[in-house]
Amino acid sequence: QVQLVEFGGGLVQAGGSLRLSCAASGSIFSSNTMGWYRQAPGEERELVARISSGGTIHIADSVKGRVTISRDYAKNTVYLQMNDLKPEDTAVYYCNLDIASRPYWGKGTLVTVSS
Repeated sequence: QVQLVEFGGGLVQAGGSLRLSCAASGSIFSSNTMGWYRQAPGEERELVARISSGGTIHIADSVKGRVTISRDYAKNTVYLQMNDLKPEDTAVYYCNLDIASRPYWGKGTLVTVSS
């Protein structure tokens, strides 16, 4: 069984920064991808950024230049550093762990950016 626990959401003013973290536990194979998705009210869930166990990174165009994703492999933890936040970044952010194309999800953490 895999568990994902997210930390770091909250309220921030436009232009501010937040760092999200997600710790994975359970039966985690060494080959996997961890990442962050977000879902705004009335919108579909979308990829923000992901990083594979080999270090390959993909960042969505909508946040490119403002977001950094990193991993602590020893702690099975992924981090999302978000800078220059905008009101349109307001969403529930979900941690994702993909093992052999099987996705696992955290419960989500709310990020609210005020203008």
